[in-house]
Amino acid sequence: MMSYKKLWKLLIDRDMSKKDLAELADLSQYTINKLNNSGTVTTETLAKICIALNCDVGDICEVVAA
Repeated sequence: MMSYKKLWKLLIDRDMSKKDLAELADLSQYTINKLNNSGTVTTETLAKICIALNCDVGDICEVVAA
């Protein structure tokens, strides 16, 4: 299972909201909700986030045991 806790912490550290992320990375609210619920997203979505935040995938998510 994927956890996006690192992403939410990164947003807090950068004083950004989920809405800010959606606008910056050109993501829909549906995709933000999927991330918020540790749902499945595409590698393209992860790449958009990494490009928008200038970070690596390991900075925004991690695999955790279910």
